[in-house]
Amino acid sequence: MKKFLALTLALMLALAVMAPAAFAADYPTKGITAINPWGAGGGTDNCLRAFCAALEKQLGQTITVDNQTGAGGVIGHEAIADAEPDGYTIGMITWELASYGPLDMSEYTYENYIPLCRVNTDAAAITVNTKWAADNGITDLKTFIDYCKAHPGEVTMGGSSSGSVWHVAGGYLMNAADIDIKMIAYSDGAAAAVKAAAQNEIQGVTVSAAEARSFVESGDLTMLGVMDTVRNDIFPDVPTCEEQGFDIFYATQRGMAVPLGVDDEIVATLEKACAAAIEDPDFVAAMAALGQKIDYLDGKDYGEYLAQAAKDVPAAMAVVGLIDEAEAA
Repeated sequence: MKKFLALTLALMLALAVMAPAAFAADYPTKGITAINPWGAGGGTDNCLRAFCAALEKQLGQTITVDNQTGAGGVIGHEAIADAEPDGYTIGMITWELASYGPLDMSEYTYENYIPLCRVNTDAAAITVNTKWAADNGITDLKTFIDYCKAHPGEVTMGGSSSGSVWHVAGGYLMNAADIDIKMIAYSDGAAAAVKAAAQNEIQGVTVSAAEARSFVESGDLTMLGVMDTVRNDIFPDVPTCEEQGFDIFYATQRGMAVPLGVDDEIVATLEKACAAAIEDPDFVAAMAALGQKIDYLDGKDYGEYLAQAAKDVPAAMAVVGLIDEAEAA
């Protein structure tokens, strides 16, 4: 009897060890939930839904987007990290994740996730009031920076709400160009800042090219440079900052991740599906229609990108006065 019980126990232990491997090999066998920390209809929501449609083709299962909003994206980001690590909950993490710690909004960082891939970036642009620029001899990024250096603290630029991605973009600009400008936060978002710049209430904005588009096309604003490695498809005639001799790179980012603890085989399956989905023709067309840039990084490179952002974002936040320099170190 004792021998029988021992054999039974050994068999049960062996099955328990084999079960996760068998489970991972069959993954996925049911629908998947994709958590979005931001509201329906926004840029992240549009990107995520388009990407999930492409992922469904690769995984053969329905993916349902779950918008868990609130607390500046904290609720959704934490929900992704706290989900059951079985591969059936994935999510889209965004730029704001790197800002939560410095702002004491959450203890969660990129280290609470397994990154699958970066999907999208949306670069900031340096855009100024056209009349103001003409009156002050500003014709390109260099003359703008020269003017700022000659008038430290006098130039006012708008982003969006305090601590947001486009507010902090001003910090990146100041750090990289070694200038002192005054960043104005607009609680209503980038649209209010762009309107204020168009009306010459402030001198310019550090929002994305897409958000400044209408006033640039009307001639009220002039775009001087894009904080990207390549030119923006909407404004192919506007050079990047790098082309003009300034290493200024800054963009919001959106990528896919799962909680820590997900089986390696499941992670590999998801990474492979992401790599294929990023090239799906329907996804490519959807992103083009949205005016969003596909900017893929695999899981490993995305993890390195997130680690660097965890250093760069606090440094820029300190420059615009959101946190102390000691906190950014």
